[in-house]
Amino acid sequence: MNTRVLVSLALLVGIGAVLHAVIPGFFFGMKPDMMLTMMFLGILLVPSKKTVGLLGIVTGIISGVTTSFPGGLLPNMVDKPITAIVFAALLLLVKKYSQSVIAAAILTAVGTVVSGAVFLTAALLLVGLPGGATFSGLFAAVVLPAVVVNTIAMVIIYPIVQSIFKRANLAAQP
Repeated sequence: MNTRVLVSLALLVGIGAVLHAVIPGFFFGMKPDMMLTMMFLGILLVPSKKTVGLLGIVTGIISGVTTSFPGGLLPNMVDKPITAIVFAALLLLVKKYSQSVIAAAILTAVGTVVSGAVFLTAALLLVGLPGGATFSGLFAAVVLPAVVVNTIAMVIIYPIVQSIFKRANLAAQP
């Protein structure tokens, strides 16, 4: 992985961190996780084992630090690496179609559902869910809207960033 790719991935994570920090929590401190969209985008654009591992760990730490979910650091650090691996595995399954916006949107939707389920499970087991909320209640109130937001964001952002990466000769470099 060269320096230009690392800087590009760092920019994506930085943008995701800003979005994650400024979007207010709306249901028991939970909010749509725009860091996921940026992590998925990085994996789509530079699909390598190093990228998946690096983005999963870094995104987990930064999401955990900027979360408004009470006790959300540890669940984020569990959630993001697992989600990155699952997303990359799904990407390998649809490798033939992986450059299409439709595939990116579907993978983002599935990845967001996986992330939400892993996060809520980790939160339930490690720190508890806030305010007596139930897993299914939080899933319906936060994860499902996040699926919609992240999918729409990917449909808008992916073609733009994909074009920039191709012009800068950064895409798909192992």
